[in-house]
Amino acid sequence: MSNPDPQALHEFLTGLQDRICAALEREDGRARFREQLFPGDDGTFARPRVLEGGAVIEKAAVNFTHSRGPKLPPAATERRPELVGASFEAVSLSMIVHPENPYAPTTHMNMRGFVATPEAGDPGWWVGGGFDLTPYYGFEEDCIHWHTQAKAACAPLGRGTYARFKKDCDDYFYLPHRNEPRGIGGIFFDDLNEPDWERCFALLQSAGDRFVPAYLPILQRRRAMKWGERERDFQLWRRGRYAEFNLVWDRGTRYGLQSGRRIESVLASMPPVAHWRYDWQAEPGSREDRLVSDFLEPRDWVEPD
Repeated sequence: MSNPDPQALHEFLTGLQDRICAALEREDGRARFREQLFPGDDGTFARPRVLEGGAVIEKAAVNFTHSRGPKLPPAATERRPELVGASFEAVSLSMIVHPENPYAPTTHMNMRGFVATPEAGDPGWWVGGGFDLTPYYGFEEDCIHWHTQAKAACAPLGRGTYARFKKDCDDYFYLPHRNEPRGIGGIFFDDLNEPDWERCFALLQSAGDRFVPAYLPILQRRRAMKWGERERDFQLWRRGRYAEFNLVWDRGTRYGLQSGRRIESVLASMPPVAHWRYDWQAEPGSREDRLVSDFLEPRDWVEPD
C-alpha cells in the first residue's frame, strides 16, 4: 500500500477551491467571496470563503482546512475504534451553495483525507467525500445530468463503484426522524483506503473536477425561472429539513464541533433563511407534493455500471 500524501491533497484542494469560487462568482455576476485566513502555530491552516446576497446565489461557502491534532475526535473514530486516541492530520474542502430561486437546487460537496497515528500499531489513512443535490422542485433532466456526472466521477475505481457510492449517498443523506431522503443524492464514500493511495487520490480529483460541470448547467437552467411567494415559502420550509440533517445527523458537523474548529466555519453550510410550520402538508398532487414521491425516493437516474 502506498503512502498518503497530505501535501498533494492540500495543493489539489486549495486549487479546487479557487476554481469553484471563480466559477460561482462568474455565474452570480455580482457578489464576491469574502476570504479569511487562519494559520496556526502547529502547522494548521484554514481558509474559509463565503459569498452572501448575490444576484443568483443567496449564500455559498467553500471552506478549506488543513488541521493537525493530538487526538482524533469521536466523530472520526466511531467506526474505527482502533484509532481512538490517535494523533491525526486532516485535509478537507467542504462547500455548499444555496441559490435564491426556489427552482434552483441546493448542492453540497466535501473532499477529505485523514492520516492517523496511534500510540501503538501502524498508522492509518483514509479518504472520504462526494457530492449531492437537494432540489425543492424536481426536474428529470436535472437529475439525469447530475447522476451522469456522478457516475463519470467514479471512473478511477472502475465498474460497480458508482452503484456502491450512490447507495451509500442515498443511505447517508437521510433523515430517520422524518423517514425521508434529503435530496436526490449523488455519490458518497467514507473510510476509503483501497486499493491504494494513488487510486483513492485519483477518485478525489475526479469527483472534485466533476462538480462544476455537474452543477452549473442545472443552476443556469433554473436561475431565471419565475417564482413567487408560494415557491419561496416551500423552499424555506424544505430548507428546514436541510438544517435538521446538518444539526442532528451530519458526521462532518459533529467532527467540526468536536475538533474545536471555528464555529462560524463549521456552521457555514446552514441556509441563510429557513422556517418551520407545525404539521404542514403539501396539497396532494401538487408539484410540492410530488417532490418526495417522484424525486426524493431513491431511483436509478442513469444505468448503473
